[in-house]
Amino acid sequence: MLTNILTNPIILTLICCFGSFGLVNYLIPRIIFMVNHHNLSEQPGHRSSHTRATPTMGGLAFFVALILNLFLFKQLDIDEIGLNLAAALTLVFIIGLKDDLAVSTPRARILVEIIAIFIIFFHPGFHSLSFDGFLGIYKAPQLLIDILHILIILTIINAYNLIDGVDGLASAIGISVFSMLALMFYKIDLHFYFILALTLISMLLAFLKYNFSHQRKIFMGDTGSLIIGFCIAFLCLRFLTVDSLLYNYFAFKPENKLFIITGVLAVPFFDMLRVIGVRLLQGHSPFTADRNHVHHILLDLGMPHYKIAVILGGLNYVLAILIIYLSAQFSSLGMMAMLLVIFLLFLSVFYKLKTQIPIKQN
Repeated sequence: MLTNILTNPIILTLICCFGSFGLVNYLIPRIIFMVNHHNLSEQPGHRSSHTRATPTMGGLAFFVALILNLFLFKQLDIDEIGLNLAAALTLVFIIGLKDDLAVSTPRARILVEIIAIFIIFFHPGFHSLSFDGFLGIYKAPQLLIDILHILIILTIINAYNLIDGVDGLASAIGISVFSMLALMFYKIDLHFYFILALTLISMLLAFLKYNFSHQRKIFMGDTGSLIIGFCIAFLCLRFLTVDSLLYNYFAFKPENKLFIITGVLAVPFFDMLRVIGVRLLQGHSPFTADRNHVHHILLDLGMPHYKIAVILGGLNYVLAILIIYLSAQFSSLGMMAMLLVIFLLFLSVFYKLKTQIPIKQN
């Protein structure tokens, strides 16, 4: 009977989603107590939007829930990728935990992320030999495509990590991304990835309660943002490497699959490109911390955290739907032009908003 339950996608989805929500909801207060007891709370800095020390490491609850879920729905893991994912997540969790306790160097983080990616790449199903007509290119050396995918994964992980700047924003973006990826995997009957995306949504919903709380506030920290970012990257990689015939289930053109991923993560991608551009124009390193992110602009305009989370989470949905729609109408070359136009509009809107920020008097 237990085997029948664990192979029934509907029942298993309900168990994993409600179980994940309940487990994260149960673990977060214990993590808050542990962090406070050992005086490990994050102290506010010059870029912080908070004025008091706040517990971090909320991602510890995500890690525990994910590992248990990978065990629960392993019967649906027809690709047998669960063990690779668990090992990769463990590495990402360790470097995230170290970042929360004592800051790691960017080089160390990137190295660990690359090792985690290679653990996924040990699975033969996560490779591709085709660009599916992207810019007229079909067949390509596997090494070239793997290098491109590594760069995409690193970009996704770090773009998501950078967007985690105000209460609820990382969760709102994560929920929007996972919901769209879940729909895509549901469409092509890849139940393992579908349930994984839904359980991650459940975890983020449970976390939001505490992230917005005044009395029991906690941040997901680098532990959480790196785990969630890696899960997003993992699901995006699976989407990019599925059998090309499965793209026939979608309205968009297969050659535009890279643009679909860009659309799903539009706000984190656009914000990261914008911030890097601003820093380079100012003669600073692209890794220099500052207050140029879009959420900082909205914060300086006086918006509360929950409004920023709702606005940017909603904007991510709107941009994703627009880009997915355009991907069914244009070739990959046309999509590059469309994406440039959308990005320039994004830049102009937030440039205009930044000019409206009141000048602080000394």
